Amino acid sequence: MASGSGGGGAAARMDPEAATELVRKGSTLLLLDVPQRTLFGIDTQAGPVFPALFVRASNDLTGFRLSLPPVLLQIFSVGPKFKGMKMVPPGPHFVYYCSSSRSGNEFAPTVGFFLTTQPSEVIVRKWDAQEERLIKLSEEEEIRYSEAVRRFEFDDQLGPYNLESYGDWKQLSNYLSQSAIERLEPIGGEITIAWESSWMDKAPQSDMERRLMEQLRESKFAKNVPVQSERRGCYYTSIPASVKHKNVSGGDLTALNLDKTSLLESVLDKHYQGQEDLLLGELQFTFIAFMMGQSLEAFMQWKALVSLLLSCSEAPLHTRTNMFVKFLRTFYYQLKHGFQRTQDSRSEDAGNSLFLDEAWFSRDIFLYRLSKDFFTVVFEASVVDGDLLSWARKLKTLLETTFGWDLEDNAVNLIDEDDEFAPVVVEMDGS
Repeated sequence: MASGSGGGGAAARMDPEAATELVRKGSTLLLLDVPQRTLFGIDTQAGPVFPALFVRASNDLTGFRLSLPPVLLQIFSVGPKFKGMKMVPPGPHFVYYCSSSRSGNEFAPTVGFFLTTQPSEVIVRKWDAQEERLIKLSEEEEIRYSEAVRRFEFDDQLGPYNLESYGDWKQLSNYLSQSAIERLEPIGGEITIAWESSWMDKAPQSDMERRLMEQLRESKFAKNVPVQSERRGCYYTSIPASVKHKNVSGGDLTALNLDKTSLLESVLDKHYQGQEDLLLGELQFTFIAFMMGQSLEAFMQWKALVSLLLSCSEAPLHTRTNMFVKFLRTFYYQLKHGFQRTQDSRSEDAGNSLFLDEAWFSRDIFLYRLSKDFFTVVFEASVVDGDLLSWARKLKTLLETTFGWDLEDNAVNLIDEDDEFAPVVVEMDGS
């Protein structure tokens, strides 16, 4: 069961002076007029699950918190006194929410946004009842409310940030700099699947992705969503699915696509100015937007980045070893926090969860083939960096225990012919 209750566990063990100092140094997220029963989360303290898994909240500050297997699947349901969060550590955060019907059993699509807080900063948002979303206030109003927060006028209506889960969030966001967020976030900052309908019809889809999209479309909470195709999505980096070169022989082109080190170098140079941490920041941005913001556009970008990195052979062993140590660590914590499988995930209701669908645990998803090939490269190398080897072993163990995969068998790899990120093999004339 998830620890704490809206951060109260950590706060309860603090003496009053320490708690007051944390309130002063921490940031405050003041959310005005949020309707009761709205589902709200920040960082790993809540998560996106389908409405069938929710129970009506109790009438307290933050309502109840649903206990589900992964740390990401905890949820706050807003109570009548709720006006935001206090003691928020400085740094990057992701806020996300779903508006509720009056009956509390139907929900609009998740809306999420990134923000980077400074020490003692007060960030104010107000609920727009007509648009059913949080909006910014005028500078004058924001200053007035910020001063009220600093006078502790809203203190008993602010839920404390759960510091016990902050370590989990740091593992998922340590490369998520403010510059990375500003580079990727959409105009206005809001991320929601409600504005991805036109994109979903054009997206390359494996069997698993088609099932995920069907879940969203068939779910009660996705119905009657207004199409807002004019809204621009996130500014993700264009990741080519394959290497394409003129005047290159078929055999050489096949080799370039089996080891995508040259493609990785090209992408780093062209889009990230050679800064490896910017790429890792985008990997974390997309994972968070997918897992917490329910964005399938983010999932496709996360898949593209993971596919590129796991398809490299030369880079992890020789040219970009330190980067791949950081990547494996990042990838490990994403899978650890995002795809925990327990006996509870087999319950009847778990089938309604976007992220606990059985498709994630089958061997026909892209992760199985790419991970198996990557481990072969690392474990069969004559010389390999110790940290790289250690994290590869940890990741392999996690995949085997979480998904139940046998990554050491000699079975033929399963490749979905519709997967645009599958290896490209160029047949030679006469072959």
